[in-house]
Amino acid sequence: MDTSGTISCDEELRRWPTDETQARAVQDRLRSRVRLDEPGPEPGFDGIVAGVDVAYDDERNVVAAAAVALDARTRAVVDRATAVGQVAFPYVPGLLAFREIPTVLDALARLTRTPDLVVCDGYGLAHPRRFGLASHLGVLTGLPTIGVAKNPFTFRYTAPGPERGATSPLLDGDEEVGRALRTQQGVKPVFVSVGHRIGLDRACAHTLHLAAAYRLPETTRAADALCRKALAGA
Repeated sequence: MDTSGTISCDEELRRWPTDETQARAVQDRLRSRVRLDEPGPEPGFDGIVAGVDVAYDDERNVVAAAAVALDARTRAVVDRATAVGQVAFPYVPGLLAFREIPTVLDALARLTRTPDLVVCDGYGLAHPRRFGLASHLGVLTGLPTIGVAKNPFTFRYTAPGPERGATSPLLDGDEEVGRALRTQQGVKPVFVSVGHRIGLDRACAHTLHLAAAYRLPETTRAADALCRKALAGA
């Protein structure tokens, strides 16, 4: 694993916040470590791209995470892993990473192949505090990360053109925090933002390459199905 910009996950997990004030302080402390000065790997590169996702059972206070590794060029699944844990942080909009990351890290650690890029079902820079799940995970692992979300959160955008590959800026005021990306003709766009160690152009290109047949990238589709299966069996 390239540990450029990484910090000790074990240390962070040992002092994992338990309330909103602590969590916001962690976001403030780690946000400065996000690296936005690297283009990231090229789409279709010879390596591994992983998708991560989680599913919850609120009655049991359980979260299941899945990490699925794909060949970045062919999109074939080459490895998969799951982890199940207790939810250790309350639901607070903008702080969902603190509910998910400990179990996601566990699932990623169980992969037999270290990914060169991680695609998260969520946000990176497109976050009110500019530090969503993808950014947080990237800083902790040192891996390039992308956030691909199903909705624009609190940000505004103009619908991109109807053709596959069309984009439009995702805006907070005048600041572009991500892009709306049409991955399939005539379907709703997804919302791409950089997490860590990759540029927005390549983040969108990777998303388009991974979404060859459906609205969502294959990384997200595979991880979503696997974490739901893991939760059902927990």
